[in-house]
Amino acid sequence: MASVKRFVTSEDGPTAVEYAVMLALIIVVCIAVITQVGTSASSTFNTVNGALS
Repeated sequence: MASVKRFVTSEDGPTAVEYAVMLALIIVVCIAVITQVGTSASSTFNTVNGALS
């Protein structure tokens, strides 16, 4: 229990949490962008496929 208290009161604890939150936000943004790009690419390929048919 003392090690947990020491971790929370030191500067390392909040810094690690801040990095974890930033990493989570970056991952969420990346997933959203990849999903949007995938949808746009699929739509474009379907349009091209329709034009070639």
